[in-house]
Amino acid sequence: MMTIEQMMSVHKKNAATAFDLADKALAGVEKLAELNLQTAKTLLAETAEHTQAMLSVKDMQDLVALHNAMLQPLGEKVAAYNRHLYDIATGVSAEFTKVAEAQAAESHKQFLAALDSAVKNAPQGTEPAVAAVKQAVSTAAAAMESVQKAVKQASELAEANLKAMVSTASTVTKAPRATKAGA
Repeated sequence: MMTIEQMMSVHKKNAATAFDLADKALAGVEKLAELNLQTAKTLLAETAEHTQAMLSVKDMQDLVALHNAMLQPLGEKVAAYNRHLYDIATGVSAEFTKVAEAQAAESHKQFLAALDSAVKNAPQGTEPAVAAVKQAVSTAAAAMESVQKAVKQASELAEANLKAMVSTASTVTKAPRATKAGA
């Protein structure tokens, strides 16, 4: 059974963890707001520049050329925005994962300490049952570790696939420019 001091210690740790996670989440929101604000400023400046350029167009051919020049870098800009967005999300996710892993390790350690304490106070003849419980705990911990490794590998694979997709998208958006310049 836990003492009042132990329970208070656990609650203090949980409160500190909750506030730490809230700070990390808020930092992620702040980065997202900065990204969106910078994107809006850039978009406004580019729109003003393009509007001025369109107002100075003399014929339809110049208008089409200006329009094409405006649209070509759009794919790269969208890909860059999405890369920044992804970096923010993965950064916050990594911070949350670290905290969750630390919490799981601490909980496992506390459970084993409680189990050892219970074993010391167990009546004679319960050794086989205690050994079975310890084995089950070890097996569960190993299974949890395997799941965590699999999730980490899946996340790394998804990140690699996303980077490859963004790279391909950037290459595809650059290709029309090269062909038009050659024409």
